[in-house]
Amino acid sequence: MAITDILEFAHLTDEDIESFGRELDAIRRDVEESRGQRDATYIRRTIALQRSLEVGGRLAILCSRWRSAALLGTGLLAASKIIENMELGHNVSHGQWDWMNDPEIHSTSWEWDQTGPSDHWKRAHNYSHHTYTNIVGMDDDIGFGILRMTRDEQWRPINLLQPVANLILALTFEWGIALHDLDASKKERGVDPMQLLSEPNKEFARKVATQVGKDFVFFPALAGPAWRRAIGANLTANVIRNLWAYAVIFCGHFPDGAEKFTMGQFETETHEEWYLRQMLGSANFHAGPTMAFFSGNLCYQIEHHMFPDLPSNRYPEIAERVRQLCDKYDLPYTTGHLPAQYWKALRTIFKLSLPDKWLRRTSDDAPETSSERRFHGPASTVVDRLRFDPVTGRKRGLRSAMQEARREARRAVKAHTPSAP
Repeated sequence: MAITDILEFAHLTDEDIESFGRELDAIRRDVEESRGQRDATYIRRTIALQRSLEVGGRLAILCSRWRSAALLGTGLLAASKIIENMELGHNVSHGQWDWMNDPEIHSTSWEWDQTGPSDHWKRAHNYSHHTYTNIVGMDDDIGFGILRMTRDEQWRPINLLQPVANLILALTFEWGIALHDLDASKKERGVDPMQLLSEPNKEFARKVATQVGKDFVFFPALAGPAWRRAIGANLTANVIRNLWAYAVIFCGHFPDGAEKFTMGQFETETHEEWYLRQMLGSANFHAGPTMAFFSGNLCYQIEHHMFPDLPSNRYPEIAERVRQLCDKYDLPYTTGHLPAQYWKALRTIFKLSLPDKWLRRTSDDAPETSSERRFHGPASTVVDRLRFDPVTGRKRGLRSAMQEARREARRAVKAHTPSAP
């Protein structure tokens, strides 16, 4: 099954985890105390850039007679939608800029350029996902209810279709998120799903009418005879935004190394263990400044999960300190190039569409799902001797344990492989 004892899995003692938590609390405190003008300038410039790109893109689409200009306008509009979705809508709604006390840039007032209402998303994401991150049976973001992303979930025949479902989800990601959040909002409020005129349904319908009306009625109407081109440009920009947001989210949540946890782990979890679960349950991908900006700095998904309400422009400096802590406590820091991270997530989607009896690994030692049980049995002696390096006396933890477990597994396979005659 998924991880039931995070300290055993991480090879940390109670003293280790308390020290680990104190150092992360210090990072939070340092960033909170240093927030100021440079951060405010960053977010205001981001808003100005996003709005400029949208105005420029829409003007190029509406007013140009040349196809090349319309294509440029579509690209500008797609870029503006990506920035609004990733760096603004997502991060502002997390309360990252509430400390400014600016009513325009506040989590209670920002409504993003996406099909689902921001309030629905904040209920499903800010609370449920960030509280119960990767806890099987509690975090509905594990596969968004349509994809089987861990062997801890029972296989069903419909899972055979999940490669196709994944493609549809990628193309229509804003709709998938909106419907997922609508369902979560109904559950939270105790609303009967079959009640058509429920308040969540009304909120959803109002937002859909506003969003669809803006992109596919109002602006195409302004285009006059070129209304078809305007519809095509808006549709293309939305699909580009959907594909990029989908890729960023999947690379941060579903590559190998983004671990899953049980409800039992959560029931006894401390504040310090919550930090550890966020770190072990998330993954980063390599990005330069431009890619980081267009990902909403969610290339630093590990840091975002530990500090979801700190300004996103501070994640690079936070990441340096988190990596130092991982080195200090010998913990893995899951990251890689974006194509590699996405390939690992995609491999899981295809692999777990099949029945478990067709798979070689178990939910204790699979690349996409593992638990402390992978260190039990014959490998338990390995765990014991990894507590300290026998030469340097330096504490050794999960990173070394995983490396040693892989070596032990290779040696075991080699020992049982017949030698060539």
